[in-house]
Amino acid sequence: MAPFMILFAVVFLFPIFYAIYSSFFKQQSSGGAYGGGELKTVFAGFANYQYVLTSSEFWTGIGRVILYTLFQVPIMIGLALLFALLIDSFIVKHVSFYRLSYFLPYAIPGVVAAIVWVYLYNPQLSPIVKGLKALGWDVNFFADGWNLLSMANITTWTFTGYNMLIFLAALQAIPHDLYEAARLDGCTGFQIATKIKIPNVRGAALLAMLLSIVGTIQLFNEPQIMQTADPGIPKYFTPMMMALNTMKGSMSPQGAGPASAISIVMAIIAGILAVAYFLADRKVNKA
Repeated sequence: MAPFMILFAVVFLFPIFYAIYSSFFKQQSSGGAYGGGELKTVFAGFANYQYVLTSSEFWTGIGRVILYTLFQVPIMIGLALLFALLIDSFIVKHVSFYRLSYFLPYAIPGVVAAIVWVYLYNPQLSPIVKGLKALGWDVNFFADGWNLLSMANITTWTFTGYNMLIFLAALQAIPHDLYEAARLDGCTGFQIATKIKIPNVRGAALLAMLLSIVGTIQLFNEPQIMQTADPGIPKYFTPMMMALNTMKGSMSPQGAGPASAISIVMAIIAGILAVAYFLADRKVNKA
Protein backbone atom coordinates (compact mmCIF):
# COMPACT_ATOMS: atom_id res chain seq x y z
CA MET A 1 0.00 0.00 0.00
CA ALA A 2 3.02 2.29 0.26
CA PRO A 3 2.87 3.65 -3.34
CA PHE A 4 -0.80 4.51 -2.92
CA MET A 5 -0.32 6.10 0.50
CA ILE A 6 2.62 8.20 -0.75
CA LEU A 7 0.67 9.40 -3.79
CA PHE A 8 -2.41 10.05 -1.64
CA ALA A 9 -0.37 12.12 0.82
CA VAL A 10 1.34 14.15 -1.94
CA VAL A 11 -1.71 14.99 -4.07
CA PHE A 12 -4.42 15.09 -1.37
CA LEU A 13 -3.24 15.46 2.22
CA PHE A 14 -0.30 17.83 1.64
CA PRO A 15 -2.37 20.45 -0.29
CA ILE A 16 -4.99 20.42 2.49
CA PHE A 17 -2.47 20.95 5.27
CA TYR A 18 -0.61 23.56 3.23
CA ALA A 19 -3.86 25.46 2.61
CA ILE A 20 -4.60 25.44 6.35
CA TYR A 21 -1.06 26.65 7.08
CA SER A 22 -1.28 29.34 4.38
CA SER A 23 -4.60 30.64 5.72
CA PHE A 24 -2.84 32.03 8.82
CA PHE A 25 -0.62 34.36 6.77
CA LYS A 26 -1.24 37.43 4.64
CA GLN A 27 0.68 39.72 2.34
CA GLN A 28 1.61 43.11 3.71
CA SER A 29 3.54 46.02 2.26
CA SER A 30 7.00 46.47 3.71
CA GLY A 31 6.16 50.17 3.97
CA GLY A 32 3.78 49.46 6.85
CA ALA A 33 0.98 51.95 7.39
CA TYR A 34 2.45 54.35 4.79
CA GLY A 35 2.25 51.74 2.01
CA GLY A 36 4.80 51.27 -0.73
CA GLY A 37 7.67 48.86 -0.79
CA GLU A 38 7.61 45.16 -1.60
CA LEU A 39 4.94 42.79 -0.41
CA LYS A 40 6.01 40.43 2.33
CA THR A 41 4.22 37.51 3.96
CA VAL A 42 3.44 37.99 7.65
CA PHE A 43 1.61 35.95 10.25
CA ALA A 44 -2.04 37.06 10.47
CA GLY A 45 -3.52 34.69 13.04
CA PHE A 46 -7.27 34.40 12.49
CA ALA A 47 -7.55 37.72 10.62
CA ASN A 48 -8.19 36.00 7.29
CA TYR A 49 -10.99 33.92 8.79
CA GLN A 50 -12.45 37.04 10.39
CA TYR A 51 -12.45 38.70 6.97
CA VAL A 52 -14.24 35.70 5.38
CA LEU A 53 -16.86 35.33 8.11
CA THR A 54 -17.70 39.04 8.09
CA SER A 55 -17.67 39.47 4.30
CA SER A 56 -21.10 40.22 2.84
CA GLU A 57 -19.80 39.20 -0.60
CA PHE A 58 -18.86 35.75 0.71
CA TRP A 59 -22.26 35.14 2.34
CA THR A 60 -24.07 36.43 -0.75
CA GLY A 61 -22.15 33.84 -2.77
CA ILE A 62 -23.03 31.16 -0.22
CA GLY A 63 -26.70 32.08 -0.57
CA ARG A 64 -26.47 31.72 -4.35
CA VAL A 65 -24.90 28.26 -4.28
CA ILE A 66 -27.35 27.02 -1.63
CA LEU A 67 -30.28 28.26 -3.72
CA TYR A 68 -28.65 26.65 -6.75
CA THR A 69 -28.28 23.36 -4.88
CA LEU A 70 -31.88 23.36 -3.66
CA PHE A 71 -33.41 23.47 -7.14
CA GLN A 72 -30.68 21.86 -9.29
CA VAL A 73 -29.76 18.74 -7.31
CA PRO A 74 -33.31 17.30 -6.89
CA ILE A 75 -33.98 17.71 -10.63
CA MET A 76 -30.70 16.05 -11.55
CA ILE A 77 -31.14 13.16 -9.11
CA GLY A 78 -34.74 12.64 -10.24
CA LEU A 79 -33.70 12.46 -13.90
CA ALA A 80 -30.82 10.12 -13.08
CA LEU A 81 -33.17 7.75 -11.23
CA LEU A 82 -35.70 7.88 -14.07
CA PHE A 83 -33.07 7.05 -16.70
CA ALA A 84 -31.70 4.21 -14.54
CA LEU A 85 -35.19 2.74 -14.10
CA LEU A 86 -35.81 2.93 -17.86
CA ILE A 87 -32.53 1.19 -18.70
CA ASP A 88 -33.17 -1.49 -16.06
CA SER A 89 -36.66 -2.17 -17.42
CA PHE A 90 -37.79 -4.20 -20.42
CA ILE A 91 -39.03 -1.06 -22.20
CA VAL A 92 -35.68 0.07 -23.58
CA LYS A 93 -33.85 -1.95 -26.23
CA HIS A 94 -30.14 -1.50 -27.06
CA VAL A 95 -29.33 -0.77 -23.42
CA SER A 96 -25.59 -0.23 -24.04
CA PHE A 97 -26.30 2.56 -26.52
CA TYR A 98 -28.55 4.47 -24.12
CA ARG A 99 -26.26 3.91 -21.14
CA LEU A 100 -23.32 5.31 -23.09
CA SER A 101 -25.41 8.20 -24.47
CA TYR A 102 -26.56 9.29 -21.00
CA PHE A 103 -23.05 9.01 -19.57
CA LEU A 104 -21.20 10.67 -22.48
CA PRO A 105 -21.71 14.32 -21.31
CA TYR A 106 -19.82 13.47 -18.10
CA ALA A 107 -16.82 12.38 -20.19
CA ILE A 108 -16.57 15.90 -21.64
CA PRO A 109 -14.35 18.17 -19.46
CA GLY A 110 -16.41 20.61 -17.43
CA VAL A 111 -14.74 23.69 -18.92
CA VAL A 112 -15.35 22.45 -22.47
CA ALA A 113 -19.00 21.71 -21.67
CA ALA A 114 -19.44 25.20 -20.21
CA ILE A 115 -17.86 26.78 -23.32
CA VAL A 116 -20.20 24.81 -25.61
CA TRP A 117 -23.26 25.89 -23.64
CA VAL A 118 -22.15 29.52 -23.51
CA TYR A 119 -22.07 29.40 -27.30
CA LEU A 120 -25.58 27.91 -27.30
CA TYR A 121 -26.74 30.72 -24.98
CA ASN A 122 -25.18 33.53 -27.02
CA PRO A 123 -27.99 35.65 -28.56
CA GLN A 124 -25.95 36.43 -31.70
CA LEU A 125 -24.76 32.86 -32.38
CA SER A 126 -27.10 30.41 -30.70
CA PRO A 127 -29.45 28.38 -32.92
CA ILE A 128 -31.56 27.79 -29.79
CA VAL A 129 -32.09 31.52 -29.16
CA LYS A 130 -32.78 32.17 -32.85
CA GLY A 131 -35.29 29.31 -32.91
CA LEU A 132 -37.06 30.64 -29.82
CA LYS A 133 -37.20 34.13 -31.36
CA ALA A 134 -38.79 32.67 -34.46
CA LEU A 135 -41.50 31.26 -32.18
CA GLY A 136 -41.99 34.66 -30.55
CA TRP A 137 -40.01 33.98 -27.35
CA ASP A 138 -37.24 36.51 -26.73
CA VAL A 139 -35.11 34.80 -24.08
CA ASN A 140 -31.81 36.13 -22.70
CA PHE A 141 -30.04 33.28 -20.93
CA PHE A 142 -27.52 35.73 -19.42
CA ALA A 143 -30.11 38.01 -17.80
CA ASP A 144 -30.44 38.29 -14.01
CA GLY A 145 -32.63 35.46 -12.81
CA TRP A 146 -31.82 33.41 -15.89
CA ASN A 147 -28.08 32.99 -15.37
CA LEU A 148 -28.48 30.58 -12.42
CA LEU A 149 -30.96 28.52 -14.45
CA SER A 150 -28.53 28.51 -17.36
CA MET A 151 -25.75 27.23 -15.10
CA ALA A 152 -28.08 24.63 -13.59
CA ASN A 153 -28.84 23.31 -17.06
CA ILE A 154 -25.11 22.84 -17.76
CA THR A 155 -24.54 21.00 -14.47
CA THR A 156 -27.61 18.81 -14.94
CA TRP A 157 -26.62 17.94 -18.51
CA THR A 158 -23.09 17.03 -17.37
CA PHE A 159 -23.71 15.01 -14.21
CA THR A 160 -27.08 13.28 -14.73
CA GLY A 161 -25.42 10.37 -16.54
CA TYR A 162 -22.82 9.96 -13.78
CA ASN A 163 -25.52 9.71 -11.10
CA MET A 164 -27.54 7.40 -13.36
CA LEU A 165 -24.69 4.87 -13.22
CA ILE A 166 -24.78 4.95 -9.41
CA PHE A 167 -28.50 4.14 -9.46
CA LEU A 168 -28.08 1.54 -12.21
CA ALA A 169 -25.42 -0.31 -10.22
CA ALA A 170 -27.76 -0.38 -7.21
CA LEU A 171 -30.69 -1.60 -9.33
CA GLN A 172 -28.66 -4.42 -10.86
CA ALA A 173 -27.63 -5.58 -7.38
CA ILE A 174 -31.28 -6.24 -6.41
CA PRO A 175 -32.05 -10.01 -6.49
CA HIS A 176 -34.22 -10.82 -9.50
CA ASP A 177 -36.14 -13.33 -7.37
CA LEU A 178 -38.01 -10.36 -5.91
CA TYR A 179 -39.20 -9.33 -9.37
CA GLU A 180 -40.33 -12.85 -10.25
CA ALA A 181 -42.23 -13.19 -6.97
CA ALA A 182 -43.89 -9.81 -7.54
CA ARG A 183 -44.97 -10.78 -11.06
CA LEU A 184 -46.44 -14.04 -9.78
CA ASP A 185 -48.47 -11.96 -7.32
CA GLY A 186 -49.80 -9.90 -10.23
CA CYS A 187 -47.71 -6.75 -9.84
CA THR A 188 -47.31 -4.49 -12.87
CA GLY A 189 -44.00 -3.06 -14.03
CA PHE A 190 -44.90 0.30 -12.48
CA GLN A 191 -45.65 -1.35 -9.12
CA ILE A 192 -42.37 -3.26 -9.22
CA ALA A 193 -40.51 0.00 -9.87
CA THR A 194 -42.23 1.94 -7.07
CA LYS A 195 -42.56 -0.83 -4.46
CA ILE A 196 -39.33 -2.78 -4.97
CA LYS A 197 -36.76 -0.93 -7.04
CA ILE A 198 -36.97 2.59 -5.64
CA PRO A 199 -37.00 1.53 -1.95
CA ASN A 200 -33.93 -0.65 -2.57
CA VAL A 201 -31.83 2.18 -4.03
CA ARG A 202 -32.05 4.47 -1.01
CA GLY A 203 -28.38 3.89 -0.25
CA ALA A 204 -27.43 4.87 -3.80
CA ALA A 205 -29.71 7.91 -3.58
CA LEU A 206 -27.98 8.99 -0.37
CA LEU A 207 -24.55 8.64 -1.99
CA ALA A 208 -25.64 10.54 -5.11
CA MET A 209 -27.18 13.32 -3.04
CA LEU A 210 -24.12 13.69 -0.81
CA LEU A 211 -21.74 13.82 -3.78
CA SER A 212 -24.01 16.30 -5.56
CA ILE A 213 -24.32 18.58 -2.53
CA VAL A 214 -20.56 18.66 -1.95
CA GLY A 215 -19.88 19.19 -5.67
CA THR A 216 -22.56 21.80 -6.31
CA ILE A 217 -21.66 23.90 -3.28
CA GLN A 218 -18.25 24.33 -4.98
CA LEU A 219 -19.83 25.74 -8.14
CA PHE A 220 -17.03 27.24 -10.26
CA ASN A 221 -16.67 26.16 -13.92
CA GLU A 222 -20.08 27.35 -15.11
CA PRO A 223 -20.07 30.91 -13.67
CA GLN A 224 -16.37 31.39 -14.43
CA ILE A 225 -16.88 30.57 -18.13
CA MET A 226 -20.22 32.41 -18.37
CA GLN A 227 -18.56 35.52 -16.97
CA THR A 228 -16.62 35.85 -20.25
CA ALA A 229 -19.94 36.40 -22.08
CA ASP A 230 -21.79 38.09 -19.22
CA PRO A 231 -19.72 40.83 -17.53
CA GLY A 232 -22.63 41.34 -15.13
CA ILE A 233 -21.52 38.25 -13.19
CA PRO A 234 -19.34 39.65 -10.38
CA LYS A 235 -15.99 38.22 -9.32
CA TYR A 236 -17.54 37.03 -6.05
CA PHE A 237 -20.56 35.36 -7.70
CA THR A 238 -19.66 32.10 -5.95
CA PRO A 239 -17.19 31.54 -3.07
CA MET A 240 -14.87 29.54 -5.33
CA MET A 241 -14.73 32.42 -7.82
CA MET A 242 -14.06 34.75 -4.92
CA ALA A 243 -11.17 32.52 -3.78
CA LEU A 244 -9.62 32.47 -7.27
CA ASN A 245 -9.90 36.23 -7.79
CA THR A 246 -8.52 36.85 -4.30
CA MET A 247 -5.55 34.63 -5.13
CA LYS A 248 -5.01 36.41 -8.48
CA GLY A 249 -5.05 39.80 -6.77
CA SER A 250 -8.15 41.15 -8.50
CA MET A 251 -9.95 41.44 -5.15
CA SER A 252 -8.90 42.98 -1.87
CA PRO A 253 -7.49 41.65 0.40
CA GLN A 254 -5.41 39.57 -1.95
CA GLY A 255 -2.99 36.69 -1.77
CA ALA A 256 -2.86 33.02 -0.85
CA GLY A 257 -3.80 33.60 2.80
CA PRO A 258 -7.32 35.02 2.35
CA ALA A 259 -7.94 32.68 -0.61
CA SER A 260 -6.99 29.66 1.51
CA ALA A 261 -9.25 30.86 4.33
CA ILE A 262 -12.18 31.09 1.89
CA SER A 263 -11.49 27.54 0.70
CA ILE A 264 -11.26 26.15 4.23
CA VAL A 265 -14.49 27.82 5.33
CA MET A 266 -16.21 26.51 2.19
CA ALA A 267 -14.98 22.98 2.91
CA ILE A 268 -16.40 23.20 6.45
CA ILE A 269 -19.76 24.50 5.18
CA ALA A 270 -19.96 21.75 2.53
CA GLY A 271 -19.18 19.15 5.19
CA ILE A 272 -21.83 20.54 7.54
CA LEU A 273 -24.47 20.50 4.78
CA ALA A 274 -23.55 16.94 3.79
CA VAL A 275 -23.72 15.71 7.39
CA ALA A 276 -27.02 17.55 7.95
CA TYR A 277 -28.55 15.87 4.90
CA PHE A 278 -27.21 12.47 6.00
CA LEU A 279 -28.72 12.81 9.48
CA ALA A 280 -32.04 14.09 8.09
CA ASP A 281 -32.21 11.22 5.59
CA ARG A 282 -31.47 8.64 8.27
CA LYS A 283 -34.13 10.12 10.56
CA VAL A 284 -36.73 10.04 7.77
CA ASN A 285 -35.89 6.44 6.87
CA LYS A 286 -36.14 5.34 10.50
CA ALA A 287 -39.54 7.03 10.80
